[in-house]
Amino acid sequence: MGKGKGKDLENLYVQMFSIHGLVRGEAPELGRDADTGGQVKYVLELARALGRRPEVERVELVTRLIADKAVAKDYAQAVELLSPEARIVRIQCGGRKYIRKELLWPHLDEMVDKTVKHLKKKGRIPDVFHGHYADGGYVARELAAFFGVPFVFTGHSMGAHKKGKLLADGLSEEEINRRYHIDHRIGVEERIIRDAEQIVVSTRHEIERQYSLYENFAAGHFNVVPPGIDIDIFYPYYQNQFEHNVDEELARQTRVVLLTELERFWGSTHKPFVLALCRPDQRKNIAGLIKAYGEDKDLQAIANLAIFAGIRKDIASMEENERHVLTEMLLLMDSYDLYGKLAIPKKHDFTLEVPELYRLCADSRGVFVNPALVEPFGLTLVEAASCGLPIVATEDGGPADIIANCENGILIDPTDSRQIAAACKSILVDRELWDKYSRNGIIGVRNHYSWESHCASTIEMYAQAQAAVPKPEPAVDKKPRAIGKRLAGVDRLLITDIDNTLVGDQRAMQELLELLDQHRHQVAWGVATGRSLEVTREVLAQQGIPAPDIIIAAVGTEIYYGPDFSLDNGWRQHLRYHWKPAAIRKALAGLDFLKRQEESDQHPFKVSYFMADEVDNLARVHFALQEQKLHYTLEFSHGSFLDILPYRAGKGKALRYLSYKWNIPLNRIMICGDSGSDAQMLRGETCGVVVGNYSRELEPLRGQRKLFFSKKEYAAGILDGIRYYKFLNAGERQAPKD
Repeated sequence: MGKGKGKDLENLYVQMFSIHGLVRGEAPELGRDADTGGQVKYVLELARALGRRPEVERVELVTRLIADKAVAKDYAQAVELLSPEARIVRIQCGGRKYIRKELLWPHLDEMVDKTVKHLKKKGRIPDVFHGHYADGGYVARELAAFFGVPFVFTGHSMGAHKKGKLLADGLSEEEINRRYHIDHRIGVEERIIRDAEQIVVSTRHEIERQYSLYENFAAGHFNVVPPGIDIDIFYPYYQNQFEHNVDEELARQTRVVLLTELERFWGSTHKPFVLALCRPDQRKNIAGLIKAYGEDKDLQAIANLAIFAGIRKDIASMEENERHVLTEMLLLMDSYDLYGKLAIPKKHDFTLEVPELYRLCADSRGVFVNPALVEPFGLTLVEAASCGLPIVATEDGGPADIIANCENGILIDPTDSRQIAAACKSILVDRELWDKYSRNGIIGVRNHYSWESHCASTIEMYAQAQAAVPKPEPAVDKKPRAIGKRLAGVDRLLITDIDNTLVGDQRAMQELLELLDQHRHQVAWGVATGRSLEVTREVLAQQGIPAPDIIIAAVGTEIYYGPDFSLDNGWRQHLRYHWKPAAIRKALAGLDFLKRQEESDQHPFKVSYFMADEVDNLARVHFALQEQKLHYTLEFSHGSFLDILPYRAGKGKALRYLSYKWNIPLNRIMICGDSGSDAQMLRGETCGVVVGNYSRELEPLRGQRKLFFSKKEYAAGILDGIRYYKFLNAGERQAPKD
């Protein structure tokens, strides 16, 4: 597509999600742990490169805000500029401590909710949500569904493929799920594949070997878009010989630091060297490379070996996988007596040292090796090639595409140590072959792996994704299916009970619904009920009531958004805190005045009974629950219905959650009810309305601040309340564009 505008896209606002690991623009700590590797580098460079495109107005890279003494203060910064058009936005979820990605799953709905709040505050919805890895994909998918905009996904690695490898390594399925929550991840990935408008992959191999393992594979829309690299940073090794610039002295200083570090390990520094650069992960097969080198005396005589395996301080304090790999490296070094030949530095700076390391290796006429058992893409291979360094790489995965495009190295079977050594020697001893591979790599990367070409393809893919999202027909459907856009565009909310409040006076109800429709650009409306979603929908249909924007169901334990009745997962996750329904049922089992309601009335976050309205009954229920130190909320209504809910549940708390999530102040929320089950939501800073036909259970609330007792009944009382508070008069605004 080139540099011009594709598919008439312009002023694009792209929001990307890369949630786990440590993400910062300056000096990213790549290799610090298993969660801070190539994906971090990729998303940072993609954000900057997309920001340079003429079609793009804004790029936000959303990640987790971390305020933890164990990591740098940079990760607690809410906003970090990458360029005038691109920035990192950090949103807190799952507390403030740095935790590994497998422990983030229960907290992703919190990330969804807080991103909604961020977007509502900013007043603009992204044109594309682009998720990276399964956790970022989950969040992007939820937001895209809310707002009716395209969802694009880049997997980086996939859970089903990882599970297969771990099973092959001898781990049990139980152990794999304990460590990695892999089945949950695979389930999320199945839904992502089904729902993504476009899926970005680096190679055909990724489609055939990873995505093909999923049941929803046939539903996937795949685009092969190889990652780009910054060729201004990864420039050829010989460039400094001909150009004199400001960075030349910095490059010299960096080279001195690297040589000093390597000289600590090598007896002779004048030989070419074999270089490997990767995380300390068993799948990277570092041990295989050391064995290949250790078993070949000729290779040892020809070249030194340097392995940069992430950043480490104390091996004993690292995670099990990393600790095992690093310990094995040291043991193999000793076993093959590679002292003076093998360098294993403890740290390196990815921003400054890694590009110079490739050039240093090329200057020595060395070779770069990626011996991974499988490599989905192989970004380090492209970086090395761009600097003019020939490569030897695994035949399983993306390197096959790289070498096919660039013709700059040799593919090997990573399990065959002799083959690894032979490939290295053939390049090291043949000067003409080394020159050919070096030259081909430099040219091939510029033709196939620049950020310019990558972003041109990405913009084209965004256009395809936008075309795949159904557009509402204003003349036919003035209520857009994207509920997120609707709720982001209003500044007030009306919530009403159904029975004896909204329903009861057909004429007044119809007048109310027409009034709300006339002001739909300003106000959203919903219902709050003790019923299940299914029964609520039946009642609404019977009464001829159109689908509301919001349904608070099951006594405030469930929130749904219309017209598709999508469940608010963030609210469900919020309710899980200290919720023990089995323990509640056990604690109440001995109370003979309680009768368990039908199974259809029981819900994941609601335990329901029939109970006679007698003096001590309620107190005895409280005592039984408190004796077991249980956390709960108790709702008793209409003299016979008892509901035990999570401590955080209830209609009133659901309203406060909605106020927070959608950034609608409580004083711009109007609540209408008639019975004791509405009491919780009628209290507080909202505009409360009690209709004239109210139950005596609400009499104690009379005189409460911001609570209006109307003399008019049913929906007429709601209309009376709208007039009393002048709820629809202030703050008139033009209807936002859907």
